[in-house]
Amino acid sequence: MPEYKHKELTGKIIKAAQDVHNTLGAGFLEKVYQRALCVELAERGIPAKSECPIAVTYRNQLVGDYYADIIVDSKVIIEVKAVEEWNSAFEAQLLNYLKATSVEVGLIINFGPSVRVKRMVT
Repeated sequence: MPEYKHKELTGKIIKAAQDVHNTLGAGFLEKVYQRALCVELAERGIPAKSECPIAVTYRNQLVGDYYADIIVDSKVIIEVKAVEEWNSAFEAQLLNYLKATSVEVGLIINFGPSVRVKRMVT
């Protein structure tokens, strides 16, 4: 099995997400899962910030702001979803967040009918 950057941390995040889903089940809005995941991470001693602003620049000019759902320990960006159907636009969104920051690892965590996770790196 290949060695992934921040493998231990992403493993803990995924386990926390699974525990959130096992407790809440499916059907809530993304914000509910986002907040619950932050609570779960905090209880595990994993530093996480919610709704983190990401400045987007073009030719050294600020051209927009995005907000990452969760950034964990300044090492992993998490994009939270709660949908039945996966959309490749989720991956493009996360890649753009990674490009706009110095963060190299991202997770898309979908709390749809079951927890589905996509790991992405720059």
